[in-house]
Amino acid sequence: MFRSLPAFGGDQRSVSEVVRGIMDGKTNNTGAITLTQSQTTTTLTDRRIGPTTVILFSPLNDKGADELTHLYVSARGQGTATLTHRNHNFDVKYAYALIG
Repeated sequence: MFRSLPAFGGDQRSVSEVVRGIMDGKTNNTGAITLTQSQTTTTLTDRRIGPTTVILFSPLNDKGADELTHLYVSARGQGTATLTHRNHNFDVKYAYALIG
């Protein structure tokens, strides 16, 4: 986890350091998930997900790269998303980024 600020801000130096980190791509909106064998849906649980959150995926193994075109977000709610994908006999691993 990268540094963040209290809900009501912080001193000028703290704000500057956090903003500089954000400009360098250091944000707290990423994670990883494994889609397990013999399933066609997987639930992604993350408190940062909301009904309008965009979820972007990046494969972490060769199987993930092969299966990426068959993965989509079929539902989103507060703190959860349903991922729909093909049934396969191997684990598929992805990193994800949440926006919004």
